Amino acid sequence: MPIDPQKARGAKLPDAESGYTKDQVILYHLGIGSGVPATDANELQYTYEKNLKVLPSFAVIPGFGSMGGIASIPGLQFNFAMLLHGEQEVILHKPLPPAQKLKTSAHVPEIYDKGKAALVILEATARDESGDKLFTNRMSLFIRGEGGFGGDSGPKVGNVAPDRKPDGVITRTTLPQQALIYRLSGDKNPLHCDPDFAKMAGFDKPIIHGLCSYGIACKAIVDEVLGGDVAQVARYQARFAGVAFPGETYQVSYWKQDKQILLEAKSVERGAPIISNAVVELR
Repeated sequence: MPIDPQKARGAKLPDAESGYTKDQVILYHLGIGSGVPATDANELQYTYEKNLKVLPSFAVIPGFGSMGGIASIPGLQFNFAMLLHGEQEVILHKPLPPAQKLKTSAHVPEIYDKGKAALVILEATARDESGDKLFTNRMSLFIRGEGGFGGDSGPKVGNVAPDRKPDGVITRTTLPQQALIYRLSGDKNPLHCDPDFAKMAGFDKPIIHGLCSYGIACKAIVDEVLGGDVAQVARYQARFAGVAFPGETYQVSYWKQDKQILLEAKSVERGAPIISNAVVELR
């Protein structure tokens, strides 16, 4: 049954109660490469509960569960094998605490017609125990074979890097087991661990999660441009431009522009794009 945008647009998902612990934060940080060097004072703030701080990109972990409910939305039945995660945006209404109970509400604000695909926007806002907004996730879900229903094709891709040399370049090398660690934060897709499954999907070997790459690039900017100050980040948005393989080195280039840091990431070994059209907005 094809997507019915008239039914699905504006639909709300049931509110959900969840939360996260310090151990989940630490596991996420390890999954995106924190802890190198293991005894470095700055890295220990990501990996040791004593003075634990939380990277803004961690917000995708408690927000990931929102995606599971989209199958129940009227007019939004589709083959999940045709789903690609196109873009991810996190809005930090305030800095993330090391542990928190959450109440999340989610809805579908828009569906765009991309011709051969539908672009479904899923927005989920999490509130803390006081009822204050903590963070909002906006996920762009690209569903192949579901376009052609007519209507707006959506806004043009933004966050274009200026036509000049970057203000800085950061490199980050991943572990051969990087995806095996990251999947313990909740995304158990066998594409990231099972060689046979990866080959069926058209890859020579398992690939790194897109949201893992999203976190690796975020950490690089926070550490090298913002001096490790996670509280400076108000918003982080990125487009998934390609895949990365465990063990590869990321080259993160960035451009400073007022209260924005534009960035992109590519594989050093293959010269292939991983993250593009990305921006970190500062408070």
